[in-house]
Amino acid sequence: MGFAEATRTCFRKYVTFSGRAARPEFWWFVLFLSFGSLVAGALDGLFLGRDVRGTGTGPLGAVFGLGTLAPGLAAGWRRMHDTGRSGLFLFYPLIVMIGIGSFTGIAAGFAGTGPEPMVSTLTGLAGLALLFAMLILMISPLLVLWWLTRPSEPGPNQYGPNPHEVVQ
Repeated sequence: MGFAEATRTCFRKYVTFSGRAARPEFWWFVLFLSFGSLVAGALDGLFLGRDVRGTGTGPLGAVFGLGTLAPGLAAGWRRMHDTGRSGLFLFYPLIVMIGIGSFTGIAAGFAGTGPEPMVSTLTGLAGLALLFAMLILMISPLLVLWWLTRPSEPGPNQYGPNPHEVVQ
């Protein structure tokens, strides 16, 4: 599968979150999204006098980003299926961020309650837990990227047939 075919496939499956996407389909589409964002940013800079270095998104970049958000998520979701994982694994970093925010809010609520030795002990434990959670947050995008680069699971899996074995 080449660049043009992968881009057509991802737009044809605009919001299809079922099935599987082979590595070439996903990564060619990621390349298209990267080039499209660069072109939209350059056009914003050319026509609207915006900063082309990517420090701000102009209207063309925003329209491109919104228009390609659903097919990009769908392609990533199907790519996770191709490796034998649920598409929810794509949101692992976001889930970690929500967990850290929730834990921080709960820990802050206990900060002023109780006797001083207990509060300082709980604050210290909460700080250690947050350090560990921040380490996980730094690793989680790399883990998702690693999952996206894994080869297709051979044969059919619970999400459908192997895209390399399907005759189109």
